[in-house]
Amino acid sequence: MPVNYATPAPEALFPVAGVRLGTAEAGIRKLNRRDLTVIEFAPGSRAAGVFTQNRFCAAPVTVCREHLAGDSGIRALVINTGIANAATGEQGLQAARDTCAAAAGLLGCAPREVLPFSTGVILEHLPVERLIAGLPAAQADLAADHWHAAAHAIMTTDTVAKAASRRVASANSQFTVTGISKGAGMIRPNMATMLGFVATDAGLSPALLQQLAKDAADASFNCITVDGDTSTNDSFVVIATGASGCMIDSEASPHWPALRDAVIGVAQELAQAIVRDGEGATKFITVKVGAGATVAECRQVAYAIGHSPLVKTAFFASDPNLGRILAAIGYAGIADLDSAGVRVWLGNNDKKPGGEVLVSEHGGRAASYREEDGARIMQDAEITVRIDLGRGQAQATVWTCDFSYDYVKINADYRS
Repeated sequence: MPVNYATPAPEALFPVAGVRLGTAEAGIRKLNRRDLTVIEFAPGSRAAGVFTQNRFCAAPVTVCREHLAGDSGIRALVINTGIANAATGEQGLQAARDTCAAAAGLLGCAPREVLPFSTGVILEHLPVERLIAGLPAAQADLAADHWHAAAHAIMTTDTVAKAASRRVASANSQFTVTGISKGAGMIRPNMATMLGFVATDAGLSPALLQQLAKDAADASFNCITVDGDTSTNDSFVVIATGASGCMIDSEASPHWPALRDAVIGVAQELAQAIVRDGEGATKFITVKVGAGATVAECRQVAYAIGHSPLVKTAFFASDPNLGRILAAIGYAGIADLDSAGVRVWLGNNDKKPGGEVLVSEHGGRAASYREEDGARIMQDAEITVRIDLGRGQAQATVWTCDFSYDYVKINADYRS
């Protein structure tokens, strides 16, 4: 079960003007499940995206990048689960392009105005004929209030659907931001095996929309790690329909701060939901690194802790074997780090006295630290590790989870 997370109710996910969503059973990999999603956008909609850094990027990622490089706007997303269409060569590229062409024919737009997305098993060919055969049913299901259904239809090993929504009033205007995502394993920075889609009915210039997508990804999906593996299919896309009439052409617009905060807020909620639903996760862990010389080195340290199997298994066992955290800080790659200047705290989110304890300072165990205090905090479902590097003013935060027995079981049985 996810750590302190439940899918929002359908009525909590606000429709976005200019967006309709539909799902269908296409039998991509398994029968009797909705595994195909179409998201349609009003004419004039724009999109920007951030994608995986894996050199074995999936065919749909390649096609998305090609289509977003043009200036034709975006009319639809087609998302399938079950088969990733990754490491599938020219046949996989053709399948992604055939998907776009078929959807374009149904929706009355150009193939370049369709973006394809796939998630699931790598190194298997997409049954594109089944996908295309399922498109009419997904089109017939299109409705503005189907965000909840779409969040479920894009799941793979997720145990819950992930969605978030905001309504924002700004300078006599109102706009909506709603998004969905999927992901539970093969998660690490530089995007994860995750798909994320956030739409707003505000209008943005292409340059500002791309900046918003990057800023939102950097503040959310690029701050999470479950197991340190970077997938082939990671995709995060922000779509702006402009249907609300609220147009934002520059950062000087009075609406920009509110829209940026809303999109980042939705993206962070979705990203944290992925970690809370990490495969086999029993604990949600926030790693805050401060007083660094640069943001980059703070992230290095945070990721070293968040990726460490030894740290993660200690959290699962509620074992305050906190020397593992110091070891991860030490091998994070900061060559001139003075260990005597580093301080480490272990805490929880209940804000009660004693909710945070100093574990280490002056290069060793803090004189005030008692192992029973660490053990008490390690029992919590939500834990914060806070590190002061003693080197400057920079800071960074990463969200991760523990490693349990179930993580191994889930990944051992993934293709069954």
